[in-house]
Amino acid sequence: MGERCWNPSYKGENPAHVGRGGCWIFYEACKKSVEESLKKLKTDYIDLMLLHQPFGDAYGAWRALEEFYEKGILKAIGISNFYADRMVEFASFNRIKPMVNQVECHPLNQQIEAKKWNDKYGIQLEAWAPFGEGRGGLFENPVLKEIAAAHGKTTAQVMLRWHLQRGIVVIPKSTHKERMAENLNVFDFTLTAEEMAKITALDTATSSFFSHQDPAMVEWFVKMVEERKEQQDSSNEKKAW
Repeated sequence: MGERCWNPSYKGENPAHVGRGGCWIFYEACKKSVEESLKKLKTDYIDLMLLHQPFGDAYGAWRALEEFYEKGILKAIGISNFYADRMVEFASFNRIKPMVNQVECHPLNQQIEAKKWNDKYGIQLEAWAPFGEGRGGLFENPVLKEIAAAHGKTTAQVMLRWHLQRGIVVIPKSTHKERMAENLNVFDFTLTAEEMAKITALDTATSSFFSHQDPAMVEWFVKMVEERKEQQDSSNEKKAW
């Protein structure tokens, strides 16, 4: 199990996001977040906890995660949204190297260069939004539809299979039972080298959402954190993308 926690003092957060988790900035706040997550989940351990953004005192928060990992309370710790340059820095200047780096990854933004660097440092790449939330017409993409028809699968299943054959961890989000079952049914076929190459050709190497290197987005994150401190309520929070 995993947990996504921004700050334990904020109301309105959904405590359980299976398979992943996040901790916001600062050592003490991060420790409190992990403890609150354990309490909400009614467990004495969490499989994976991710530092959710590369902003603020990420090193201080990471020290807290390192301590929980060494105690066996967190079975694995990782980072999220760390671009290759920040990942190399973070892996090089901490006692314990991140085990996972969760980034936006889908056929339109394939993170080819980032995967090379994460592989070099032994960090497992994990895709958030493995379908790109359907942006850019991904579910109706003619290349993906052609490949899906050849295997008797859906375009979503083709995308998941593509991720897996690249060695990327995927955790597709769905609230529909039939889609959950569909998402699991991707181990009975294999994409050919030609099909993989066709999907590779779809890459735009551009985010379908936003760039964490965009100063305007960093300002938005800062503003969001400040508003949370004041309101102690994130239930009505709106995305800026």
